[in-house]
Amino acid sequence: MDGLQVQTRLIESKIALPVIFLTGFGDVPMTVTAVKKGAVDFLLKPFREHELLAAVARAIDQDRTQRADARELKALRETYASLTKRERQVMNLVCRGLLNKQVADQLQISEVMVKVHRGHAMQKMGTKNLPHLVRLADRLAAAEGTHSD
Repeated sequence: MDGLQVQTRLIESKIALPVIFLTGFGDVPMTVTAVKKGAVDFLLKPFREHELLAAVARAIDQDRTQRADARELKALRETYASLTKRERQVMNLVCRGLLNKQVADQLQISEVMVKVHRGHAMQKMGTKNLPHLVRLADRLAAAEGTHSD
């Protein structure tokens, strides 16, 4: 297997490791393919020690950031899952820009209950303002490949 095949297998197996290519036979199409698939760097032999060390440092930083993002997203999903069905409905409608009255009409509940469910959702999601709640909803939607609007 060549490096591109190994990289493809890692991706298919959902193994998230930073990849640095080291080759004596690289070309532009190979480099473009590797980078588009997420390679941190593509070094041609001979390379200098500081180039490799810099690539490894970038890979470690990138991996650290991706792991932190994954942990945060997992926690966000767990928090969202803790909402009741009605809290999720209210949150999603409010985050789409509907007013309390519109949410109440759509869900056939009172405005007071919309405010109660919205307050519970915001409290559980750990936010005190609507813009932050919208950002959280957008992040969840992006992770799921959907849009909150």
